[in-house]
Amino acid sequence: MFGPITIPFGAKMLFNTVKLKPGVDQDDVDVALAEMCNVVKETYGGDKGGFIAGQVFRFSGFVSDEGSLGGLHESDHDIAIVTYWRSFEEHERSHADAVFREKFAALAAHCSRTTELGYEMMWQGAPE
Repeated sequence: MFGPITIPFGAKMLFNTVKLKPGVDQDDVDVALAEMCNVVKETYGGDKGGFIAGQVFRFSGFVSDEGSLGGLHESDHDIAIVTYWRSFEEHERSHADAVFREKFAALAAHCSRTTELGYEMMWQGAPE
């Protein structure tokens, strides 16, 4: 569940940003995220639906002075959900499925906004 992941070249990456409603209970958000991610992994993984791997990040408050341009020193979201899929079509089919929609609705109840953008891989590498 918390092990390393391997992303094949050519994978599609979906970057979902989540803005939480003020005052939501973080434990409730964590449970909703865990249940949603588990459903994606178990229901749509591999040949069952094209899901390769995923990661969830909570914004730490850190903004890099060295890597930021334009004076913006805040985030417009609290959580980033990064998922990798074989295709955008498989991603969309999974997210249209009632099983996923139920779990996403539980997370969405804690959110004021979510945005999910798709990216095509241009490069990947690691130190040798």
